[in-house]
Amino acid sequence: MARPYWSGRIQVSLVSFGVQLFTATESKASIAFHQISRSTGERVRHQKVLDSSVSAYSEAPATAVAKDEIVKGYEYAKGQYVIIESEELDNLKVPSKHTIDVSQFVDAAELLPEYIEKPYYVTPEKDSLEAFATIRKALQETGKVAIGKVSFSGRENIVAIRAAGDDERGGMMAYTLRYAAELKSEGEFYRDLRNVDVNGESLELAESLIAKRAAKLDLSKFEDGYEVAVRELVDAKVKHLPTPHDEDSTPVRGNVVNLMDALKKSLGGDDGKAAKLPTKKPAASVKSEPKRGIGLVRGAKTASSRRRSA
Repeated sequence: MARPYWSGRIQVSLVSFGVQLFTATESKASIAFHQISRSTGERVRHQKVLDSSVSAYSEAPATAVAKDEIVKGYEYAKGQYVIIESEELDNLKVPSKHTIDVSQFVDAAELLPEYIEKPYYVTPEKDSLEAFATIRKALQETGKVAIGKVSFSGRENIVAIRAAGDDERGGMMAYTLRYAAELKSEGEFYRDLRNVDVNGESLELAESLIAKRAAKLDLSKFEDGYEVAVRELVDAKVKHLPTPHDEDSTPVRGNVVNLMDALKKSLGGDDGKAAKLPTKKPAASVKSEPKRGIGLVRGAKTASSRRRSA
């Protein structure tokens, strides 16, 4: 089994139990590039040298600094550094290095995707199975997520912990979160957007298009198209074949087609034929009016399914 990335305890008021955190992701990229000299074809190596040896006034050849001579330094003034030893960092007094103290519980819907950084699998220590299972079940029943802080990778991270697995068995998932100050203000990007009056018929067609394309998310169906293209390029160059290239890399800008026509053709299928605009029900009875938006998307049925059920 893989080694834990972090080991410690989760503290919920007076309840404390031991856990281990394992990284839940790994890089699957198989294409890697090296830096080489165009003239000789040799690989270029990097060396760490003194700043003074590469200055404009230095005439002596740069000498590599030995690894055991390199330490961490904080620049407290221009060109002035205070040396920080690794042992000093290891001995910092930070309680979250050893314990995730849960400060509050929030609804899962409050965890906005833009704040989530990295996932971790959480498993219990052998002597903490009962407490672990109890807190996990409680999170599952209440639909809540525990929020605390944990220190690793040279910083103190906000962490969210939720129940994972099926109803009866499973572990927990932990997610490191970005601090609010790390996320740029949306106003910086949205302030110049103007209000647009959305056409009702276009909106109805757009909702129907969403309903038509709605499906359960299966990430295993996706692949990295860039890596596939790079592999084809490498294979062609190794075999001295013509290198593949993009036929037309010019991006399409602006509304090149009428929005209504584009929506109708999108609903028409692969043959490109335009779909008929959905017939609106008369507004005689308010109660019979279906709700628009998300409700319509989730509950939409195609005309063929309605005929089968009739």
